[in-house]
Parts: sequence; C-alpha cells; structure tokens
Amino acid sequence: MTSYALYRLPYADYCFRVEQTDGEPLQLSSLDALNECTGFVVAPFQTTAETPVLLIRPDQVVKLAVQLPASKGRRGESVSPADNNYRHCFEQISHLLQEDTFRKVVLARNAVLVNQHDVSPEELFWRACQCYPRLFIALVAMPDGSYWLTATPEILLEGIGSQWRTIALAGTMQLEGEDLKSEGERVRWSTKNIQEQRYVATYIANCLEQFSLRYKEEGPRTVRAAHLVHLRSDFTFTLPPQAHVGDLLAQLHPTPAVCGLPKQETFDFIVRNEHADRQYYSGFMGPLAMNGETHLYVSLRCMHIEDAVYRLYAGGGILKDSQLEQEWQETESKMLTMRNLL
Repeated sequence: MTSYALYRLPYADYCFRVEQTDGEPLQLSSLDALNECTGFVVAPFQTTAETPVLLIRPDQVVKLAVQLPASKGRRGESVSPADNNYRHCFEQISHLLQEDTFRKVVLARNAVLVNQHDVSPEELFWRACQCYPRLFIALVAMPDGSYWLTATPEILLEGIGSQWRTIALAGTMQLEGEDLKSEGERVRWSTKNIQEQRYVATYIANCLEQFSLRYKEEGPRTVRAAHLVHLRSDFTFTLPPQAHVGDLLAQLHPTPAVCGLPKQETFDFIVRNEHADRQYYSGFMGPLAMNGETHLYVSLRCMHIEDAVYRLYAGGGILKDSQLEQEWQETESKMLTMRNLL
C-alpha cells in the first residue's frame, strides 16, 4: 500500500497530498531524530517499536482544491453514562490529585463504531474539510493498511523561515443554541478551565526558556473548534537556522494539554493505567520543513480506521475539583467531531 497523507490548513480552500512512491515511511525511535528531516510526520503519544515516529518522504506533493462532498455529517446526541474502565481510572486520578501527587492528568478513552454505509477514508477527509473550516484536517494512509483521520485546533509547532509559534490550548466548553452562530465570545470560563489552560501556558513558557528563546505571549482568548470552544494563548519566537527542531519537539511533546503535570510522572501513569493504548492519538502530525514551512498539529479529535471499524478517541484534563460525569460528557462532546462525519 502506498503511504500518503492528505492535509488542509485552517481556513484554506486547498489541500496537499504528500506521497511516498516506493518503500515504507522512515521509522524513527525518538523525536530528536527529526532534526534536519523533511517530510510529513506522524508521531505517537508514546514512541515504541509498535508505534514509531513515521516520516513520509515527499516524493510527490500535489496541491488540490478542496472537494465538497454531496452529504455532510449532522449533529449527534450523546447520552451514554461513564463506563467502568473510565470510572475506575478517574477515581484513581482523583485520589492522587487530592494527595497532591499530580496537579493535572489528562484521561483519554475511545469508542468503536462499525461502518454500515461504505464511506471511504478520503470521503471522510473531504467531509471534515467541509464541516470544520477552522481546524487542521489530515488523513494518513499507514503502512499497515489502516488510516488515521484528525480534525484538530491545536498547533504544537509551526514555522515559516525563522518565524515560529506554538500555542497553549486547554479548557473546553460546548456551544449550544444561539451561541452556535458565534465564535463563543459570550462564554464565561470556570476557574477549573482557566487553571487548566494556565498550566499548559506555563509549561510551554518554561520549555522555550530552556532553549534560551525570547518569546512573546498573547492571550488567553476564546477560540472555536467545531461545536466546542477552548482557551488559547499564542507564543511567537525566532529560531536560528541551525536550530534543531527535533530537540524542541522532544521537549514540548507531550504537553500538559494531552498528558499532565508533573510531566514524566503523569505520562508513566497514563501508559500504565489507561485501559486502551492511545497509539497515534494525542501525538502530532503535519508537514515538516517542506518548502520552508512546518505545520505540526497535536492529533486530537481522532479516528483510526481499520477496514469497516472506526475507533474514535478523546480525552480531557482532570483537576482536583473535576466531576466524573462532566468529564465523561466532555469526551463525548469531543467525539462528536468525528462521529458527525458518519
């Protein structure tokens, strides 16, 4: 199977197909191995032999107009209660938060749907482009014959020439009623959401300072992503030509937006205790140093497609005052981004 990626940047009316014409993508065992590399990157949450960092060589890069499919997804309803696996892990996290072992943990889950309508992965990509103009949309054909589709609002690292940026995106609220016609400017954020976003912003600032990078921080502000809104702060900075982007990625990823604080301890907890392997969910993907541009986005609102089975992923940040059913409902709301495409 030919390895390729389709991607569309936010608000663009065109997309790119990046194709490797022979052989399998380069498999890397660490993010710092991306230094001096060029191609389309697909990185997992945890790099292992089963889920390596993949680099699709850009043998052919074709610019395409975004195709508008005949049908669109529709808003779904989600009323299922929290399952036992999620409940058990949430209770473990809550106990550790109360003991001040952790300050924040991101708890993820997935749900399986069966394709009953013979919808191709590329059709789902075009539907996502139509439904979600604000988001980065990408579809990757993996070496094992499966596909990963993402529609994500979160920039991990983006740069053109020497001008770079990253963002701190956290906090989630669902828009309803008349607010769906707006950008969420009337949303009033809870203390929990504000604190969660501040954790991410402080972490990113510390990462940039470790690289002795002078940066400008703006925000936070409310931004819309499909039917949800988040709090976002932007960090802009200059990278010298000799900078090792892979080293910076290794420092940034995974951010507290998908992992937690302290970083290593919460990462280890997630790997040991989440009931399903995240694989490439909450990793990142996008073009790296292609024509002088890098656009790497955190792989959120994901769908893993294997034959006629769709596995949807979502997660949410757990703090001391988090409530089980509210956090479960947040993951349900996030899964609607992919579910609505079906």
